[in-house]
Amino acid sequence: MKISTTPAIEALARRLIALDSYREPSGRPTVAVVRTCNRLRATLSKFVGMGGFCALMSRALALAKDEVPSLATARVLPDGSLEGLAEAEHDSDAGVIVIARFLGLMATFIGEPLTLGLVNEAWPAAPGAGDEAGSGGGS
Repeated sequence: MKISTTPAIEALARRLIALDSYREPSGRPTVAVVRTCNRLRATLSKFVGMGGFCALMSRALALAKDEVPSLATARVLPDGSLEGLAEAEHDSDAGVIVIARFLGLMATFIGEPLTLGLVNEAWPAAPGAGDEAGSGGGS
């Protein structure tokens, strides 16, 4: 089953990962993805609980694995963190797809406005996080 996300949600995922990469450069894209996941977990688990976060992230990862075979060894640990992304290091879109699928699932279950509000809480300086995804990008 393929669940698509909007281009705006994918752009948001890319922007969040880029912000985390910029704040603490490591030269490895998957490090920024793990940081992004950790920030999402810290904020969103307050809303959906750790079990809910792990369930949504596990489902997002399963959806992403259908699209990115190099994610085959990746998994969500009981504390909600991601492990096993090393094989996907060469695929710059792998992490974006995981985070986008997660945000897409959140938007499906609680709506884009609430999802974007929670993202804004985790990344208060993320420009446009609340502007783009729910409004169709228009003014």
